[in-house]
Amino acid sequence: MLVEDDEALAEAFSLALSGLGHDVVVADSGERALSELFDGAAVDLVLLDVMLPDVDGFEVCRRIRARSQVPVIMLTARGDPVDVIVGLEGGADDYVVKPVEPRVVDARIKAILRRGAAPSIPKLQIGHLEVDTDGLTVRADGAELHLTATELKLLVEFANHPGQVLSRQMLLKRVWDYGYVGDSRMVDAAVARLRAKIEKDPAHPELIRTVRGLGYRLTRP
Repeated sequence: MLVEDDEALAEAFSLALSGLGHDVVVADSGERALSELFDGAAVDLVLLDVMLPDVDGFEVCRRIRARSQVPVIMLTARGDPVDVIVGLEGGADDYVVKPVEPRVVDARIKAILRRGAAPSIPKLQIGHLEVDTDGLTVRADGAELHLTATELKLLVEFANHPGQVLSRQMLLKRVWDYGYVGDSRMVDAAVARLRAKIEKDPAHPELIRTVRGLGYRLTRP
């Protein structure tokens, strides 16, 4: 789903992405996107503009994340660092600043959708968490947690390297499939969202510890 109120831009991106093998549906407002998404539209990923005529993209993203784990890529001309942080902390899986080539967007889409594939590793026990990578579920003390594909892959990456410090650039490459120097704020925002779901006290995390100046490390209690 492409959420874009500029008719010419929406048509251009829709045609380009269709030519790259995607089935694209367009919503020209935030409310329309939410209505279609929550009415059961089959959507694998949302490309979301920020500057919309009714509800802005940040609020749309927050509402999506409150009810759905569908991946969201913010696709906007607003590239101010504050806007990037707000978007990522609001639950976006990626933040792409326009103008951008459709092939770059295509690569970002494919990278995110690959995260939804089940990793070929056994069940993991991490403290009070049980991670089932075949069923793509995570339980905390028996209660199922609802993690996005990005959050699940991030958790599995930490679980595969217990005690090892993973740098932000390493996580960008392994979790986001980015082969270039990306924005470390994306990692920090994703770790914060993951901690909010898996830590008993996110303000004082026991599982995913910050290693100042280096990155993060999983500590199994």
